Amino acid sequence: MIERKSIFKSIFEKPWEESQILKDNNHDGKALSMSGSKLGVRYIMLVSTVVFSLFIVSYSDRMLVHDWKNMPEPWLLWLNTLVLLINSYVFHKTKVFAYENDYTKTKKGLFISGLLSYLFLIGQAIVWYLLMKNGYYADANPANAFFYLFTALHGLHLMGGLIFWGRTTSKLLKSDNKLENLRDSIELCAVYWHFLLIVWLVLFGLMLFT
Repeated sequence: MIERKSIFKSIFEKPWEESQILKDNNHDGKALSMSGSKLGVRYIMLVSTVVFSLFIVSYSDRMLVHDWKNMPEPWLLWLNTLVLLINSYVFHKTKVFAYENDYTKTKKGLFISGLLSYLFLIGQAIVWYLLMKNGYYADANPANAFFYLFTALHGLHLMGGLIFWGRTTSKLLKSDNKLENLRDSIELCAVYWHFLLIVWLVLFGLMLFT
């Protein structure tokens, strides 16, 4: 009777499921978790690209109407663009330091990146203040409304990235000088900041040359 049960078990068992379970258990879920993080970042970037593309198309169509009046470009926007460009480079170097297992430079790079990100947001807020102080309100002209919409959406995306940056930096400070489990997170931060830079260059260029 026992032999007959073992025969039926060997016939109906699925060895590939067992091997898959063992494979996942060996990774302790870390590989699956990181794959989910990468997929999540890519999904956010894809959706954001679609959203910004739709607004850019709307912007291009709306500016052809006779009531469109261009806004001035404050010099501070150029400075903010430079800050975001430097920040993207710093994140790239931070990723390199992480893969070189240089804990001190990686930590320093993350701190500088966070500081530059907040500096960019503060700079954008000052631009808003200066424009509204001079009477360029959102309801005064469609061009004004699009400017505030573009900068607000971009700022919200940057603040969302700062949440992930904050978690990564917190884990780094608790990692006891170990970077093995944080390299992928730092790389995702770098990729996302490169994406934010590209989006801003497109938006700024569109508003500047139109």
